[in-house]
Amino acid sequence: MRIGELSARTGTPRRLLRYYEEQGLLVPRRCANGYRDYDEELVDRVLQIRGLLDAGLPTRIIRQILPCLDGTRRIHVADATPEMIATLERERDRMTERIQCLVRNRDAIAGYLEAVRPAPSDTPSPTSSSPFRTSISPTVRR
Repeated sequence: MRIGELSARTGTPRRLLRYYEEQGLLVPRRCANGYRDYDEELVDRVLQIRGLLDAGLPTRIIRQILPCLDGTRRIHVADATPEMIATLERERDRMTERIQCLVRNRDAIAGYLEAVRPAPSDTPSPTSSSPFRTSISPTVRR
């Protein structure tokens, strides 16, 4: 498939797909005319890359672990080096810290919203008059 179709199927801009190629994350075939030709399994690969990027992994680490992921999203590791294990442990710990920070921020925002939202019993009914509203009665002419 061409880059436009891969872009449409994965929701990934073409420019980003080219960047993934530059980073060694995707390896499309080249047609005689120089166009990129992407295999069907690269649809799932792009989704995996995007998920790993969304999780906060840098492309240099994604490049190392992509060979360990197959098309069914199972992990198979034949020769994990101590360096790779240590790198992944650091990234996992960094993600855990990020998650904890996000939870604290979410809870702070929820607390703020709870403090500034009026309670259901405090909301004025449409028929009650507001101190800021003036009532104007229509004048009837005869």
